[in-house]
Amino acid sequence: MAVTTSSTSPTKIEALRPQRSLWGDAWRRLMGSTTGRIGLAITIALVLVATLIPFIRPYDATTDRNLRIRLTAPAWSMSEEERTQKEFGMWDQLFGTDELGRDLFVRVLHGSRISLTVGLFAVSLAVVIGSLLGLIAGFFGGWFDTIAVWIMDIMLAFPSILLAIAIVSIRGPGLFNTLLAVGIVQIPIFGRIVRSAVLSIREQEYITAARATGVGSMRILLRHVLPNSLSPLMVQASLSIATSIISIAALGFLGLGAQPPDPEWGTMLSGARNYVGQGKWWYSAFPGIAIMITVLGFNLLGDGLRDALDPRSRT
Repeated sequence: MAVTTSSTSPTKIEALRPQRSLWGDAWRRLMGSTTGRIGLAITIALVLVATLIPFIRPYDATTDRNLRIRLTAPAWSMSEEERTQKEFGMWDQLFGTDELGRDLFVRVLHGSRISLTVGLFAVSLAVVIGSLLGLIAGFFGGWFDTIAVWIMDIMLAFPSILLAIAIVSIRGPGLFNTLLAVGIVQIPIFGRIVRSAVLSIREQEYITAARATGVGSMRILLRHVLPNSLSPLMVQASLSIATSIISIAALGFLGLGAQPPDPEWGTMLSGARNYVGQGKWWYSAFPGIAIMITVLGFNLLGDGLRDALDPRSRT
C-alpha cells in the first residue's frame, strides 16, 4: 500500500498565517506589556470618572459649604466615639472636609474632569499646531524651516513652567488662559518630533517613487509622510498629557489657573498649604494623590505605547 505524505513549504505556511496589521500588532504588544496594561487601566478609569461624575453626583461649587463640619478628618480615621458624637457613619466624608466644610471626595472627583479636559485640549492644540509646523518645515525646508527651528529652539530654551507663567500673567488667570499657556509651551516639542520624523521619511524610496509617478507634494505629505509620523507623535502626546496636568496644577497652586471655588487639584493644594502644619493631613494628601495617580497612569501608558509602536520590537 502506498503511503502519501503531504508537505507544506515554509513559504506556504507563512502565507496561511493570519496577517496582522501594524496597529493590530501594536495593540497585541501593548496588551502584552504589564506597564501598558496598568497605564491603560488607570487612564480609562480616570476618563470614566471624569465623564460620569457630573451625572452620578452633580455638583455646584458656589453653593457647597457647611461650616459646622469645617476641617473634619475622614470618618474612617476617627474613633467610634468621635463618629458617634458627629453623627457620622464609617464612610461619611471619605476624604474629609476643607476650611469651608466642603466634601473633598466630591471635589477631588470633579477636579478630575477639569484637569483632564484642560490637559487634553492643551495637548490637542499643541499637537495640531506643532505637527503642522513640523510637517511643513521638514518636508519643504528652505527659509520656513530655518525660521521655524529658530522659534522652536528659543521656546525650548525657557523652562516650560516659567514660560507658561509668563503667558498666563500677560493674559490673566483663568482656565482658558491656562489651556492656551500650557498648549503653547508644548508646541515646539511636537514640532521638533514631527520635523525629525519627516526628515527621515522624505528620503525613503517609496516617497521618491511617488514623486516619480507625478503625485503632488500635498498628497505625499498627507497620504504617506503624516501617517508614518504618527507613532512618535502618539507616544509624546500621552507623556505630554501628564506634563500638562502637572503644569495646570502648578498654575492653580500659584493662583494663575482655575479660580476658587472651582474644584481644581492645584487650587485645592493652594488652599491646603495654610493647614499643613496644623495636622490637617487629608486636605493636601488626597488632591496630591489624585495628581500622582493621573500622571503615573499617563506616563505608564506612554511607556507602553513607545514599546508597542517601536518597529524593532515586532516579532
